[in-house]
Amino acid sequence: MCLHMCPYGRFQSSMLDQDSLVITYDAARGESRGPRKKGADYKSEGLGDCIDCQMCVQVCPTGIDIRDGLQMECIACAACIDACDSVMEKMAYGTGLIRYTSERALVGGGLRIIRPRLLGYAVVLLAMISALSWAIVSRPMLTLDIEKDRGLFRYNTQGHIENSYVLKILNKSQHSQSYNIGVAGVDGLQLSSAATVSVGAGERVELPVTVSVAPESLETEVSAINFHLQSVKDPALKLVENSKFVGTIR
Repeated sequence: MCLHMCPYGRFQSSMLDQDSLVITYDAARGESRGPRKKGADYKSEGLGDCIDCQMCVQVCPTGIDIRDGLQMECIACAACIDACDSVMEKMAYGTGLIRYTSERALVGGGLRIIRPRLLGYAVVLLAMISALSWAIVSRPMLTLDIEKDRGLFRYNTQGHIENSYVLKILNKSQHSQSYNIGVAGVDGLQLSSAATVSVGAGERVELPVTVSVAPESLETEVSAINFHLQSVKDPALKLVENSKFVGTIR
C-alpha cells in the first residue's frame, strides 16, 4: 500500500518546496557515520554523530533509509525520529539528528511562512471547500428515475395502449413527504396507479405504474411524455422527468 498506492507519496514531490517541513537527516552533523564506543572522542576520528546503528531503517514501515534523503515511499510517520533520538540520548549526544525541518533551515536559512506555493494551495483549497458547500446547499431534495418496461406496448380492455414504467423516487429531506404524481405530454394520458405516494425521510421507493392513452390521440409511434412529482406539504418542491411512450397510430 505505502510503496505503490499511497497518494501522499505520489503528490509529495509536486507539493513540497524549500520551506516545507519534512523529516530530514542532518548530514552535516551526522557524517561521516560509523560505530564507536560511548564516551569515545569520535570527532578526532573524523566521525559525525550517526553511529550507523540502522535503527532508523529497522523501524521504518516502508523500509527506506531516511539518510539517503526524502523519498516517495516516506509516509511521514516519524518513527525514525523517535528511534534516532533514543539512540542519541543513550550516547549522550544531542537529539534531532533526524528531525522535522526544511531544506532552507537545514543550510542555515530562515523559515518563510508566506510563500507563493502555499498561497496557491490555500486558494485551491478554499475553492474546493466553496464548491463542496455549494453542492451540499443546492443539492435537490427529490430525485426521480424512470425505468421503462422492456416490452413495447399492449392494449387494455378498453382498447387503449398501455406502457409500463417503474418510478424510483428518492426523498433526500429529513422529513417524510407525500408526492402527487402526474403525467403529461400527450392528450388523454391516464395514470393507472394511485395519484399520491408517501416516501419516508431519506428513503427510496420504487413504484410500478401504467400509463394508457387512446390510439387516436397519438401522432407518432414514439411520443415524448413527462412525469411530474409535487410535494403535498411543500408545493415548491417539485420535479419533472422525461420519458417515452410507444404505440401505434390510427
